[in-house]
Order: sequence, then C-alpha cells, then structure tokens
Amino acid sequence: MTATLTSRDKIAVLDLGDDENRFSPDWLDTVGGLLDDAQEQGSSALVTTATGKFYSNGLDLDWLMANGDRADWYVGKVQALFSRILTFPMPTVAAVNGHAFGAGAMFGVAHDYRVMRSDRGFYCFPEVDIHIPFTPGMAALIQAKLTAQTAITAMTTGHRYGGAEAHTSGLVDATAPEGEVLDSAVDLITPLAGKDPGTLGAIKSTMFASAIAALASGRS
Repeated sequence: MTATLTSRDKIAVLDLGDDENRFSPDWLDTVGGLLDDAQEQGSSALVTTATGKFYSNGLDLDWLMANGDRADWYVGKVQALFSRILTFPMPTVAAVNGHAFGAGAMFGVAHDYRVMRSDRGFYCFPEVDIHIPFTPGMAALIQAKLTAQTAITAMTTGHRYGGAEAHTSGLVDATAPEGEVLDSAVDLITPLAGKDPGTLGAIKSTMFASAIAALASGRS
C-alpha cells in the first residue's frame, strides 16, 4: 500500500503505508503531493500514521547505494520534507504506530507532537551504529525538539526507546495501546485545530529558523 490521505472532521490523516515506509524518491513525491492535498482541502490539522509494524524506517539505503552520484540531491529532498513538516501551517501530530528509525524518527520529531504505541515498537536514531553521521540539518532538527541530554543520548548511543521511555525522555508526548494510537493523536490535536495557517506557519518559521536554515544547506 502506498501512502494515502483521508479526513476525520477536517483533520487530515496521512497514512505513510503498510511496509517499512522508507523514503524512496517516489514515496517522497507521493507524500509531498498528499501534503499539498491536505492544504488545498482546507484541513484544520494533520495527523500522520502508518499501517502495520513500522511508522517509518527512514532513508531508502538500497536506493542510495545504487545511486550514490545523486546522494546530495536525495538528502536535500529528504531534508526539504523535514522542513516542510516542521513549519507546516496547521497543527501536526505523528501517531507512531510502530518502529520509527533514523530519518523516520526525524520525520516524527518534525511534527508538533507525537503519540507512540505503548506496548511495542522502538523510537531510535541508529546513525552512530550504522556509521552514518548526522548532517548539520538533521542534527539541528533533533536538537531543536529534544532536551540537550535526550539529544546526546539518542544521537550518540543509538539507544532504542520503547514507548514508556520515549515518553519519559520527551521524545513523544503521549502513549496509547495498540489500536488506540491514531484515535489518541486525533483527540490530542482536535482542540488545537483551526488556527490561521498564515500566522501559524510564520510562527513556526520563526521558532525554528536555525534548523530550517541548516536543513536548507544540504548534505554537509
């Protein structure tokens, strides 16, 4: 299943897919188009989730290995998605239904809020263990959203956070049992929905100006 967009009382629900939901160029184009649709439809808030075992496993490393000459273009495209979610002109929440690794975890962090499944799944930045240093933009994004100590632990140890520990560490804002993650995310965002898009987008752009600049700078 590819990514899809549905609506719950004007709240856009973007399902990232039912596999590992890695960031292939085609997947990035699909998600970008669905974000366009959410805005064009006048949605009042955005929830992202997925179906199955994974929220997202992040970068499509197979594609990247086969297309090394396009690495800078690819990373720039990924970071543009992060920046877009970081400044999206409506309230956003990631309903993390399963594993969120690497760039998938960064995608979740770019949202305003996160609700994670309480009983299964890990939130993890494994870059230190797979020998892929963070780009300045990726580091800036994570550090803009997490406390200094959580960022140090998450980024330098590759620690795998289960739902309860992710909540305690501030990686996520709430947890919910299997089958209730999406509903909990919708419940969280509903009271916040309906802000003026221009004002909200401008506020986020100001709040995260340094991270946005770093994300726009490219791979290194």
